[in-house]
Amino acid sequence: MRIPAVVEPVVELDDEQRVRSARHLLLPGIGLTGQRRLRSARVCVLGAGGLGAPVLQYLAAAGVGTIGVVDDDEVDLSNLQRQVVHGSSDVGRRKVDSAADAVAAIDPGVVVVRHDVRLTRENAADVLAGYDVLVDGTDNFPTRYLVSDTAAALGVPVVWGSVLRFDAQVSVFWSAPPSGAGVTLRDLFPREPRPDEVPSCAEAGVLGALCGQVGSLMATEVVKLVCGVGEPLLGRVLVVDALRARWSQVPVVPRADVPADDVPADDVPADDVPPDDVPAVSVDALAERLDDPADPVVVVDVREAYEVEATPFPGAVHVPLARVLDGSALRAWEHGRDVVVVCHAGARSHAAAQVLRAAGVQAANLTGGVVAWRARTPS
Repeated sequence: MRIPAVVEPVVELDDEQRVRSARHLLLPGIGLTGQRRLRSARVCVLGAGGLGAPVLQYLAAAGVGTIGVVDDDEVDLSNLQRQVVHGSSDVGRRKVDSAADAVAAIDPGVVVVRHDVRLTRENAADVLAGYDVLVDGTDNFPTRYLVSDTAAALGVPVVWGSVLRFDAQVSVFWSAPPSGAGVTLRDLFPREPRPDEVPSCAEAGVLGALCGQVGSLMATEVVKLVCGVGEPLLGRVLVVDALRARWSQVPVVPRADVPADDVPADDVPADDVPPDDVPAVSVDALAERLDDPADPVVVVDVREAYEVEATPFPGAVHVPLARVLDGSALRAWEHGRDVVVVCHAGARSHAAAQVLRAAGVQAANLTGGVVAWRARTPS
């Protein structure tokens, strides 16, 4: 889907900027006009961490005129494995200051706006207003949903990325693009996961070099949106499996039932999931089916291997979520057409069930996941 350029080429380039951007000026679709758009652009990068670091570097190198940096954290020694915008001498400094220095080292003509704040529902609209494109490189779900919701209210596109262990996802969310149907993060993941449902990078680890790959992809999406060149990842999620060197896509379509003003996940009971096309199965109902040979069902566990080893679900087939999302598990699906999907507490299994149902598998989601199952049948 082609999208018109989101920025007008109002800034003229001086001689030094023309030399800096010489290789861009040769590119069809960018050229002088596109480079003027980049210099006129205001792009806000949320998170100066693993994903934000390469995004900041490549946006500065691309000649983006104004870059906002939102981060209230300080540089820690453990950050340096992947957050390449910072160095050893920056440990203990504010990330916004370290990031601003790194941008200035690439191009001192880029204006850096430092937002040394934690984004909240009270300040998000004020912080993010006035930017042409937002880049979400944050590392927690509450902030990701807040960025998506705020961007939808402001009507600006969000370039979104996520990395965990050896897997990553990249997409573009925009509630009301000039052409075509818009999508937001809530169309991909309707309900915000609880803190214990998805491990963080601090808990599960992350491959540092993968952050560079994904951050570069995100910076490319920004350039495409600003210049109006190519087809952005709007309505598509690019899924990267670094260990197997495989890239695949998952379509995203608007969901008519996503609530406009979602309640924070901590206030939502585990079984109070917004209605959709994924049937919910209670632990009692699943137990009855498993005891009834006349009603065969396969339980598919989409958790990570270490979770399955620690708390196995009896008789379940292990299919990691990443293999469902990237489609590799579907190419040779051997687990029947009637399955109940399970994860720790129900969020990841819900997303997997959506993809399986789109592929023709009659998948249902176990409400409450392994947590609810173990509460019913304590060991």
